[in-house]
Amino acid sequence: MKLPVDLPVSAWLPVTRDEMERLGWDRPDVIIVSGDAYVDHPSFGHAVIGRVLEQMGLRVAILPQPNWRDDLRDFKKLGTPRLFFGISAGCMDSMINHYTAARRRRSDDAYTPGGAAGFRPDYATVVYSKILKQIYPDIPVIVGGIEASLRRFPHYDYWSNRLMNTLLADSGADLLVYGMGEQSIRQIASLMMSGVPVASLHNIPQTAFLLPDRSRYQAVTEWTDKELIPYEVVLHDKKAHARNFRVIEEESNSWAARRLLMQIDKQLLVVNPPYPPMPADVLDASFDLPYTRQPHPRYRKRGEIPAWTMIRNSVNIHRGCFGGCAFCTISAHQGKFVSSRSEESILRELEKVTDTPGFDGVITDLGGPSANMYRMKGVNQELCHKCRRASCIFPAVCPNLDASHQPLIGLYRKAERVPGVKKVFIGSGIRYDLLLGVDEKKQREFGARAYLEQVVTRHVSGRLKVAPEHSAPGVLKIMRKPSFSMFIEFKQKADAIARKHGLNQQVIPYFISSHPGCSIADMAELAVETKKLGYKLEQVQDFTPTPMTLATEMYYTGLNPYTLEPVFTAANPEEKQAQRRFFFWYQKENQQYIRDVLSRINRDDLSDSLFGQRQRRTNPQAAVFPKVKKGGQRKR
Repeated sequence: MKLPVDLPVSAWLPVTRDEMERLGWDRPDVIIVSGDAYVDHPSFGHAVIGRVLEQMGLRVAILPQPNWRDDLRDFKKLGTPRLFFGISAGCMDSMINHYTAARRRRSDDAYTPGGAAGFRPDYATVVYSKILKQIYPDIPVIVGGIEASLRRFPHYDYWSNRLMNTLLADSGADLLVYGMGEQSIRQIASLMMSGVPVASLHNIPQTAFLLPDRSRYQAVTEWTDKELIPYEVVLHDKKAHARNFRVIEEESNSWAARRLLMQIDKQLLVVNPPYPPMPADVLDASFDLPYTRQPHPRYRKRGEIPAWTMIRNSVNIHRGCFGGCAFCTISAHQGKFVSSRSEESILRELEKVTDTPGFDGVITDLGGPSANMYRMKGVNQELCHKCRRASCIFPAVCPNLDASHQPLIGLYRKAERVPGVKKVFIGSGIRYDLLLGVDEKKQREFGARAYLEQVVTRHVSGRLKVAPEHSAPGVLKIMRKPSFSMFIEFKQKADAIARKHGLNQQVIPYFISSHPGCSIADMAELAVETKKLGYKLEQVQDFTPTPMTLATEMYYTGLNPYTLEPVFTAANPEEKQAQRRFFFWYQKENQQYIRDVLSRINRDDLSDSLFGQRQRRTNPQAAVFPKVKKGGQRKR
């Protein structure tokens, strides 16, 4: 790992008592506890929040991956902060970080030096908060990050297979910041610096808190309140929980959201509306902070941090995603409205990347939650302010959406001209429905063909990755994804451009098995469709129910929250493994199994499409597979 040896201690936020003393500090104002190793890069939340607070003149120390299993000395070594402790489980929910879709413990951790596992606890935010409250009962604890965002409401937890309470109740934290927290933390810190106690910080957007009883609740004139069904009801009524989720998702994707209230025993959960989408200058200010862009030197002998290795030479150009995919957590954390950086800020960051020791001239990604949403927004913003759709592009591209790719094409070309940059690759996933989901006139207006030509000829390293996720119309509808025919059209256009320019490139699709609404027959049809296209799939995954997504609510409740109609889900390990086998239909060990399963559900036609006709078994019961109803569906 190539790290500078001459950076002064002042270049970093301190992580030890010795570093604090060398800076002349007697105590920090804020200590940020993180489940990730300390990487001073704008892709790591603890670094962003730390640098934001530092810019305000505060003394900020980082406590990365403290040991929670010994005498808790790590939690004491930096002393007591003057204002508060901030906690983040890291760039991932700790349970997703630790476990596979089969609930098997992972043997590595991409956010730890050497990829070593075991340096953060399960449910890290709760564990850290309880420890700090035990040691420092009078010091405020503020939680944030992706784990806090996804667990701010009562939620289904796949790993314990139960409905869990809001993270605020389980952790004992004083305040929760959800989403990208720069604006909230500035306001919180400013008020606390002026002497306002944390118990009075109730009117800050994008925060949540628990009141001990409803009598202490005060409405805010500027916000409208919306009462959710109480926790005691949803704990025993899945339909009520589904109804709550629809309200939560709609408010999370609204420009002018309501304040959400939920009775939890005697307490009242209050979740304030988010800030409006960040304007470019505010977003730029966050990325323009003085990051070293590298792991702290303390990790030099422990090996590279895989997550940093992957993103060290990438640049994020926007936040938010208006795709609204049913299985994705982005809208719950960043929202559906896209906030874009200015070209000037992006190019400044590219220049910083080129000055980083070890830079080889290759930018690995110039993207974001999606590759191609930069500077896209509604033509008539007033319509966006009233809109409550979860997606701007499903079931069709909104006619009010300006989906022009011209600004992105211009940005790519300027990025290639930055001194020291030899190549710019696009590693983020491309939304082909933004290119092909409008009529030909709009495609010309939005520069769809020019964008695809630019990407295929200049920004692909042999593999162009996209995510159709499935081929079956019913499954795609539940996923909020476009038709598979649009993927085929995209592949044909990309392949034609590659052939025209003599390039050896592949379009690589990603798919999901066991998603709510997906049956065995659907997986067989996916196998048939991908075989027709010449694929033997590798880029696949099994659906993992993550908190606060539409798909997870379907998995848990068995209902579509928007219609309250039943939705089949492959729920047990045998069913999930059976679906996954269809990805690998070409492997010998799976072929007889697949034939037997399809024979059982009277879909020998799909077997014939995959393997050719042959004499049928007289006893297809040999396949180890749960009893299924017609079409391969089973009620949960």
